Amino acid sequence: MKLADHFQMATFALLSHKLRSSLTMLGIVIGNASVIGMVAVGEGARKATAEQFEALGPNVLFLSLSASRRRRAVSSDAKPLLLEDAEVIDKLIPNLTNIAPEIHVKQLITYQDKILDNSIVGTTSDYLPVRNYELEKGRFINKIDVQRNRRVVVLGTEIVERLFKSKNPIGKQIRIKNTTFEVVGTLAQKGALFDSNQDNKVIVPITTAQHQLRGSNSPYGISLSTISLLAKDKESVDNIEFQVKNLMLLRHGSNREQDIKIFSQNSLLNMAEKTNAELKQMLGAIAIISLLVGGIGVMNIMLVSVKERTGEIGLRKALGATQKDILRQFILEAILLGCCGSLIGIGVGFGGVIIADVFFSLATSISIPSIFISVTVSSGIGLFSGVLPAQQAAKLDPIIALKNY
Repeated sequence: MKLADHFQMATFALLSHKLRSSLTMLGIVIGNASVIGMVAVGEGARKATAEQFEALGPNVLFLSLSASRRRRAVSSDAKPLLLEDAEVIDKLIPNLTNIAPEIHVKQLITYQDKILDNSIVGTTSDYLPVRNYELEKGRFINKIDVQRNRRVVVLGTEIVERLFKSKNPIGKQIRIKNTTFEVVGTLAQKGALFDSNQDNKVIVPITTAQHQLRGSNSPYGISLSTISLLAKDKESVDNIEFQVKNLMLLRHGSNREQDIKIFSQNSLLNMAEKTNAELKQMLGAIAIISLLVGGIGVMNIMLVSVKERTGEIGLRKALGATQKDILRQFILEAILLGCCGSLIGIGVGFGGVIIADVFFSLATSISIPSIFISVTVSSGIGLFSGVLPAQQAAKLDPIIALKNY
């Protein structure tokens, strides 16, 4: 018999039992939809992570001390991270474009009848390019502000909205820790970064933050929360990371490398991508298991079909059909179940991805390779699941089979 004849007979056999064929395909449909959906979510998470790291700023490194070292600095004579460290790094480390030392303190902010409890960032004029922020109105902190301990402040869009609503905040006076500050600028909206709001920034000169907001002084100088560094280019990042770490170990007299924490945008992105890759593999494995379960369902139904069609098989053999003809028909039926299930599953998967994107705001990205793999695996599972029932059907003795006809 020709392949077209086998295909026609297999299609007729499946359509003759529509409900059973539909239920048989259900496992394949769920498995394929799971592959498409889970891989799309994983790929979307990877792209969203990359975009968020880009928002940190290009070629950025972050220097800080470990939590244990910071505790020792408070309770003993261990040196904290200092403004002097930032100045030495700026002088000695080549290929640095900007360096922004930072002090973080939490204080009450008031304007008229509005009160906010928010983190304050004390920094320098380099903060804007290092952290990849843009100004919306006014100006940013400059060197004169830092030198003269000026009480000026730059606000993020969320703080502006909460304090001033639709009013222009430039030139307005707000109070931080009962000290009056003049709003000189506002930042352009940046959005969230890993669930951290980047628009609730309140930025003042680093010297003002130290002397008028924090109050406590280290015997070694102005202590910092972190230092942000901007490399000249991506090729310089690894070299700068190595040099800064060694310089800090020399300056702080520590033989514990784990005390010095320095992360580059690339290293953080690599860590996140590794986590996402592991998550995607796990989701893919779950989806593949769903496909295998669907394959077992196909095999069971095909075995039942062989039992039900014993008489038909005997009649066909009596009329001259060979074992190869019977084998081909049952294998083709199983492959059709697998392929049809995969196509429906892909449609369901696409629909699920669209729903997740539109209604649940999940980051998703359709992966073409995952579709190809899904169809291939489904067809393979259909073929594999049909082999045993097909062999059983092909080996039936026509005389015995005709007794049940």
